[in-house]
Amino acid sequence: MIILAFVTLMAVMIVSAITAVLSQNLLRAAVALGVGSAALAMIFFLFDAPYGGSFELSVGAGLITVLFIIAISLTESMEGPSREP
Repeated sequence: MIILAFVTLMAVMIVSAITAVLSQNLLRAAVALGVGSAALAMIFFLFDAPYGGSFELSVGAGLITVLFIIAISLTESMEGPSREP
């Protein structure tokens, strides 16, 4: 059962990492980075490392993702209205 959870979380982490790198949309890349970081935190919890998991969940998935989204929002508002259809 633990092996299945580990493989599933690794697949989620790899897919989100590839999405974060290859995405043309910066907001989608930041959200994918947060999902990958949350999956990594769950892997830490799965391996009985609660301090590592809680740190990764709070800093990696929480703080860094929110800062990226705020920076993207501020940058796009400074450029003016978006010209995407």
